[in-house]
Amino acid sequence: MRLIVLDFDSSPVLFVDIQDCLNCIRIKFNRNSNFSILFSGKSSLLPVLLTAEGYEKVIVTQPRRLLCTAICDRVNETMTTNRDRFKIAGWAVSGAQSNVNARILYLTNGLLKERLLNDENFIRNQPNNNKPIVFFVDEVHERAVNIDLCLALFARLLTEKPELKSKVKIIISSATLDPSITTLFRNIPQLKFDEFQMPKLGKLHYVTKIERPNQNILDIVQEICKTKQRHDQILCFVSNVLEANRFCSLLQDISHGTITAFPLTQLQSTVDQQNKIERGSVFFSTTVAETSLTFPSLRYVIDTGMINIPVYDYKKKQTILTESRAAESTIKQRLGRLGRTKPGEYYSLYNFKVEDKKYPTSQICQSELVNIEFSLRKSLIKNGLNYMKKFLPDSPNSEAINSAIEELRRLNILDSQDKLTSIGVAISKLPDFGSLAMSKSILSALNENNCGRDLIVLSSILGVLNTSSVLKAIPSSMKKSEGDFMTLLNVMNEILLVRKSVPAEQFRLANICQAKKLMAVLLDLKQALRRYVRLEKSFDLSHVYREQAQVSSDSWESIAKSLLNGYGENIFVSMKELQGKTHLFTRYSPPKEDVAVLDLQSTLTRAIPSSSVLL
Repeated sequence: MRLIVLDFDSSPVLFVDIQDCLNCIRIKFNRNSNFSILFSGKSSLLPVLLTAEGYEKVIVTQPRRLLCTAICDRVNETMTTNRDRFKIAGWAVSGAQSNVNARILYLTNGLLKERLLNDENFIRNQPNNNKPIVFFVDEVHERAVNIDLCLALFARLLTEKPELKSKVKIIISSATLDPSITTLFRNIPQLKFDEFQMPKLGKLHYVTKIERPNQNILDIVQEICKTKQRHDQILCFVSNVLEANRFCSLLQDISHGTITAFPLTQLQSTVDQQNKIERGSVFFSTTVAETSLTFPSLRYVIDTGMINIPVYDYKKKQTILTESRAAESTIKQRLGRLGRTKPGEYYSLYNFKVEDKKYPTSQICQSELVNIEFSLRKSLIKNGLNYMKKFLPDSPNSEAINSAIEELRRLNILDSQDKLTSIGVAISKLPDFGSLAMSKSILSALNENNCGRDLIVLSSILGVLNTSSVLKAIPSSMKKSEGDFMTLLNVMNEILLVRKSVPAEQFRLANICQAKKLMAVLLDLKQALRRYVRLEKSFDLSHVYREQAQVSSDSWESIAKSLLNGYGENIFVSMKELQGKTHLFTRYSPPKEDVAVLDLQSTLTRAIPSSSVLL
């Protein structure tokens, strides 16, 4: 068995003859190789070529569900003729799927991870498996948690079940690749490693690099707009969604409406993003525009060199959104957007040495590990990260892993022997709520407090909120005196009531939000509704919890009791009586002595002389 690396650098790879590309892949796969690593990301073309070569099933992963559906549609539009009886591609994401028996299947990394964890016959039971199944793991450079876990699970299979080597081919596609990934597979016993190095391809057009350290990004945009051609596009990379939206608004104001800019973020649909790109000439984007979007007339890139990363502190048990400098691989991807359709100019606003940080830090090394630890222990592996870390390209430190295990014990999900308790077993049968504390709260709501639906609805909206800004956008008429949880539940119930009362084909969330003055939170509500629909389908299939999941109490007392079952250590009491500070709260449970400030967006805020709200 060999591991083959096909290095396509960061430039798009163009084969004058499609057969050239197919021959390249055929040569590599015919050397008894089970592994290839691609650097081009051509996730729409290569799977089709592989099916033409005779591979019966090609499974392609994407980091986001929107990419799965968009690429699948693109493949079917361009590769399926009117004479074809069946579409060549299908897709599957959490809670939805289409044409899953197609020869090419696009699915999220998270869904592939779940199948690898919980279906021991996933590889063996594929139809017509006289030829190996091809797994195509795309966008590996993002180093998302699920991507690294998929790589680890494949490495484990190839190491511990060598008989599967004849049943599977694996392709890794990455704009840039951290050597830790190739090292992982180099170390698998009896796996030979061949590397195929593509010649470095030059740009079609020249790109000029211009250093403007610490200069104001809006000043540079206005400067360029004075001289640029009409159809030239400007792409500005900023660190977060709030900055992208704020800069668009500020540019509109300071230019007196003469310059209109559009934000590009991961939460937007592919159709929405492409509509903006077709209409606009100035864009402020997060990392989403580094690889997955196409700009027809891009001439200028302005790069702040910064990204926002959520970093979990296992000692404080807090996730902090941290602004960090981008890695060299990320900078190269941003620079690589230029020179494809016309000459380009790259403006760097940073003052650090790019080469000092080669690759981004793997997200699994910066994330909360409690849910990951539980997902591994409840799976067929029945072991946690202390076992799986040897298969990860980069593993979290031992202290962080042990902290996650201790948290599972505190939640009474693991016993002293690190086996699942009865509560842990019960939670393992529930859908994934993204938080074990929320799962435990929902279990309590289903079994004890008769408010299962309330908690399921509430978890749907809480799971998509990153900040409290949504509370400010909710009209006063929809806010509840009991507090923020009941306010959010009320908003969701209003949406779900309309959804239930009209035929599915007539339901339009945007129209409802317009009527109820909720347009400012339309995107959040769209995501929350999608999560709720997925959870609703899961509980409808449950013989144990189907009825309990439909019970609603609309009682804050019942809902609060359920939440306390999962979030008991997050009780804070007012310091008004202790120190006369109305908006300060202290943690009730030892040993932590945190002091919290009530968010000004909260419905619980009161004037300083007023009494705090009784909970």
